[in-house]
Amino acid sequence: MNVMSVLNQVMKQAQGGQSRSGGMDINRMMDSLGSQLKGGQGSGSGIDVKSLLGGGALGMMLGSKRGRKMGGKALKYGALAGVGVLAWKAYQNYQSSNQGTSQPALAQQGQPLEQLQGQAQEQRGLEILQAMIMAARADGHIDANERALLTQEIEKLGPDDELHAWIQQQFDAPLDAKALARNADSPQASREIYIVSAVMIDEQNPMERAWLDQLASALNLDTGMARELEQQIQVATKA
Repeated sequence: MNVMSVLNQVMKQAQGGQSRSGGMDINRMMDSLGSQLKGGQGSGSGIDVKSLLGGGALGMMLGSKRGRKMGGKALKYGALAGVGVLAWKAYQNYQSSNQGTSQPALAQQGQPLEQLQGQAQEQRGLEILQAMIMAARADGHIDANERALLTQEIEKLGPDDELHAWIQQQFDAPLDAKALARNADSPQASREIYIVSAVMIDEQNPMERAWLDQLASALNLDTGMARELEQQIQVATKA
């Protein structure tokens, strides 16, 4: 399945533009996020949130089709562009604050999405895309017409037949946080699943907030880790 091709385009929508190659510009993304993750400031160091349009498949999945105000949520969308980096930074911060807490060895944490290659990256991409779709469905408001529109937007991204069928299955599958969590292939994958879900949900919607809390429990993320992941979203998208 060409999942990373589709996911890369969604990530580019989060950044408000497309690269010439149509893929994820890892070097530019790393440079963009680098000083923020180190606590620095400066011109060109952050994501240009003013350019975030929330359009296309991303805007549909994140709920703009239901008339939500884009403003504050648009600030969160940019976090999708560096989901692996942000999740890893959250882990580092959490580890520093919880030195006495037993944690899996570094080698067992798993690599960030942006560092994976080949099949490993494709598998992680499926996990991320599945989390995004489930979060988009969390408030139960995707009706038949909205699903058709969303399907059209996703088709514009060029999924192959196998991926297209898989995406349709995700719309029909039960919202099951435990099933989603079982697909996580590492602690890093769990953090990435949570962070993209946190980007997707509306904190003011009780059903969506409840979904995020269920997911944290299913992923075995304690309150401190979940809070750190959500904090990284705010750091990455700070204007």
